[in-house]
Amino acid sequence: MDANTHVNDPREHINEEPRNDLFDLMNGFFGMLTVMAVIFFGMVIFKFLAG
Repeated sequence: MDANTHVNDPREHINEEPRNDLFDLMNGFFGMLTVMAVIFFGMVIFKFLAG
């Protein structure tokens, strides 16, 4: 009697939606950098306008 009849074989794994991890990492990095730069320059402009 085999107790492991329903164990999934990792060799049968099918990657249904392949991702490019480096591209995702670069998108996240430059996206966050862009948001932070916009916030930074916005606050600098606000500081000069406020006095």
